[in-house]
Amino acid sequence: MDRLESMAVFVRAVDLGSFAAAAVALDLSGPMVGKHVRFLEERLGVRLLNRTTRRQSLTDFGCAYYERCRVVLAEAEAADALAADQFSEPRGKLRVTMPAHFGRHCVTPVLLGLARQYPMLELDLSLSDRFADLAEDGYDLAIRTGTLDDKAGVIARRVARQGMVVCAAPSYLETHGEPRRIEDLADHHAIVYRRLGQIVQPWLFAREMQPALEIMPVGRIRLDDLDAIADAAVDGMGLAWLPYWLVRDRLQVGALVALLPDEPRFLYDCYALWLKTPHLPLKVRLAVDALAAALQKSMA
Repeated sequence: MDRLESMAVFVRAVDLGSFAAAAVALDLSGPMVGKHVRFLEERLGVRLLNRTTRRQSLTDFGCAYYERCRVVLAEAEAADALAADQFSEPRGKLRVTMPAHFGRHCVTPVLLGLARQYPMLELDLSLSDRFADLAEDGYDLAIRTGTLDDKAGVIARRVARQGMVVCAAPSYLETHGEPRRIEDLADHHAIVYRRLGQIVQPWLFAREMQPALEIMPVGRIRLDDLDAIADAAVDGMGLAWLPYWLVRDRLQVGALVALLPDEPRFLYDCYALWLKTPHLPLKVRLAVDALAAALQKSMA
């Protein structure tokens, strides 16, 4: 067996917590995952994992060996990337995780364009509002919107800013009146966005040289899909706080009306994240550059 491949299988089995999960992730059989781990143990002459029918855990030596394997695999990938960069175009698989709606409408078209431009580039894209872990889940790139949590070993680059707008249908405004000031929002029904597993986020309004003003929306309709919120707003169900790019067409045809025109739009940041590495692979660098160039234009 190839020692480097066995190390990669061992690391994935530890990261995912079981041979079965590693087998699914690596497209191997469960017994083959076990063979890779036993190959390492026999070669080293020491047990790496304590295994029972219900669980597995690292031995003391296995824990130290796991950390070294991660370093070795990272260096091997960096070396492969150096070799790949000798070619004039990116190649190999690019794994990207992104929020479902923003990813479908904004990120995926850019990456598909990159794949058309470079025939040797493979795409493996995940569109989900679950926050995947770059290291544990094996992604090259993650797209995030909003405020980022500080995380060691991760590099972030802002690739776009979404201007947010409060809007409503003419039919809603005819019945309930139009809010003229931010304070008036409390007297209106809101259509609330709630991402899976998260609390309701406030609506934000920019303030010069100060933190953004936060308004907590109140409403009886909550959705986790931005397009569905826009549709509900068009149906006259309440006010919505949405990215301008998403409702641009609805605003232009009069299906929605932009409110509070004197308020500057809050700019919601969008980031590309990747693991800190001695050598950034060409496929990742080109993807980030392409996203930064294209998204900034589409957000306007």
